[in-house]
Amino acid sequence: MNVLLIGGSGSLINNLIIKLNKEGHRVYLLTGSRYKKLSYQKVFERYNFTYDCTCLNEIFESIDPDVSIFMGAYDTNFQWKEEAAESVRYSAGLMNILMAFAMREKGRFIYLSSDEVYDDSYDKDITEGEPTSPQGVRGMTLAQAEEMCESYRRNRGADIVTLRLDHLYGIPKDCREVTDICTKMCLQALEKNLINIDEDSTFSLLYEADAIEFIYRVVASRTHKSSLYNISSSLEITQRQLAEMIKGSMGEGVWIIPDTTVPKRRILSNVLFNSEFGNPFFCEVQVIVQKIVSRMKANRGIFLNEEEEKLTLLQRITKKAGWLIRAVIPFVENLIAFIPFFMLNNRAVGSEYFANLDFYLLYVLLFAIVYGQQQATFSAVLSVAGYCFRQMYDRSGFEVMLDANTYVWIAQLFILGLVVGYMRDQITKLKHESEEEREFISQQLLDIQDINSSNVRVKDALSTQIVNQNDSVGKIYSITSALDQYSPEEVLFYAVEMLGKLVKSKDVAIYTVANATYARLFSATSEKARMLGNSIKYTEMGEMYETLLEQKVFINRKMDERYPLMANAIYENGSMQMIIMIWGIPWESMTLGQANQLVVISDLIQNAVLRANRYLSALEDERYVEDTKTLDPEAFTALKNAYLAAQEKGLVECTVIMVDVDPETFKESGKILMGKLRRTDYIGTQEDGELYVLLANTSRKDTELVLERFREVGFKCHIVEENKK
Repeated sequence: MNVLLIGGSGSLINNLIIKLNKEGHRVYLLTGSRYKKLSYQKVFERYNFTYDCTCLNEIFESIDPDVSIFMGAYDTNFQWKEEAAESVRYSAGLMNILMAFAMREKGRFIYLSSDEVYDDSYDKDITEGEPTSPQGVRGMTLAQAEEMCESYRRNRGADIVTLRLDHLYGIPKDCREVTDICTKMCLQALEKNLINIDEDSTFSLLYEADAIEFIYRVVASRTHKSSLYNISSSLEITQRQLAEMIKGSMGEGVWIIPDTTVPKRRILSNVLFNSEFGNPFFCEVQVIVQKIVSRMKANRGIFLNEEEEKLTLLQRITKKAGWLIRAVIPFVENLIAFIPFFMLNNRAVGSEYFANLDFYLLYVLLFAIVYGQQQATFSAVLSVAGYCFRQMYDRSGFEVMLDANTYVWIAQLFILGLVVGYMRDQITKLKHESEEEREFISQQLLDIQDINSSNVRVKDALSTQIVNQNDSVGKIYSITSALDQYSPEEVLFYAVEMLGKLVKSKDVAIYTVANATYARLFSATSEKARMLGNSIKYTEMGEMYETLLEQKVFINRKMDERYPLMANAIYENGSMQMIIMIWGIPWESMTLGQANQLVVISDLIQNAVLRANRYLSALEDERYVEDTKTLDPEAFTALKNAYLAAQEKGLVECTVIMVDVDPETFKESGKILMGKLRRTDYIGTQEDGELYVLLANTSRKDTELVLERFREVGFKCHIVEENKK
């Protein structure tokens, strides 16, 4: 069976290679990197290509794998130091791999996920049907990758299986492999002589060798019933118990420091896997912990100071043997070849036909052409020695040294050998340079192709924009200018609805700034848009507040659930007046172009709001009862109808209260009531001569609190059930 492994070098993939080779399968490897620095076990064929290369289709076609295994959560090509960038690279790489696999419509694809897709606490073991609950960027990325695999399986009918490994751990070789909870505790004990634990944290450990057996059962099976399996030992262990094991193996002097946290239990259920594939033998945690501690204590310098592992003399000789053999082989060949040429030269001395043939010269030219100057010099030295040795058969060494012909022959031999060797070295050098240049130009060509593809996508997007006019400035202006047809009281209500259409989101909210600390919800298009509440302390919203303070658009690239996906503040005379918040937009739309579009829309909305505010300011004397903040019947009725109309569309919540007071005391009563209300609430009269209060963005529960407040100061009041007139 042909098996394709996809992932960076590491203990898990190397042990998987050993297992597959032992079972007689032909193993291929896609490293995910262009460089050959990483150490892998021996495979049948190795492909050093990145996941975003354009030749993945050809690789899959060439290998024709029966099973493809992507290391996924355990792929060492992804370091997750810059989580946002790695998240994008990870998703894009998996998408490219899945597309190449799906195009073949053959074989099985196995994706390795981890327990990080869950972050909540669970009283019972987590089954495959339990919805994921990731908190961090890495966990959310792994959960999205699982959904991507399931989507390809469902839509393309492909045989794709996701395996979730529960708290995988193993014996590390160096500090780069200290990634799991067990090895991290051991490293902490080595470094600081203490272990920090979450006292009531319960989980299950899965040893690497056991995980290999689990994975191989899925690889070797002809059929399977489910597309998702949890792989777990399901053996409960607490951080306290694990720390005690490490302390016992480490020896005295290690302290266990408990943290006060909320109890958390997270154990994957392996019932489904066991029912279908059986339950293999599990290694005992105590035994493996002892091996890990022993390994890390014996190589303290490797794990604490990142030193290289000290090798014995025999190991160092073995490690260097390859280089030594490669260096010695040409000299050995030279010595062996010298023997027949020496014999031929001796036979040719007295021969009638070969007396004028110089075998030593041929010998030197041969090695100059094959190996270059170095071996040409060595062969020339051997030839001179052989020549002198032969001449001393008939003459003394002193006579040979005084013979001018000897020096002429030696000069001829060295000059010809060195010149030919030099030419050979130069040709080889030019070949290498040409190959490097070709590789560099080829890489540049690939980069140019990528840039061109990007430019084509941008051109197509701009062409579509020009043709459809959906996102053009002219189209945006024509839509936002429609706000002018609404009454001044209705502008902000319909602005939020219009904003949702322009940014293609159903979840938009507008907050009005109440003071230097708090902002009040004015209008929202959905319950999700109201998730922050009716009142927010925007100065404590961290990165979002700092970005808005710089009058820039906030983009939630970290996918922090506490904040909207995009937000922008509207300023007037250097003071923040409104905050626009947007949820529910796709990841690909969270771009600089979308941010610039939001700025344009915000400015156009601001213009409409400013016109409305100026209009209301100009009529302020006519709208209010003299010397009070009580709206006259006409103004209050218009405002109330605007709120009720917006409430019917789900843009706002409001309540109308009638206060039973003597008309002659409206002025004094209005002042008392205003002291019990917020800035966003209104007091006014209607044609029936009664005094009313309009509570904006207030639920019935909150209204009861306001009624109680009014009754405490001596006012009789009740809620008015009204519809828009």
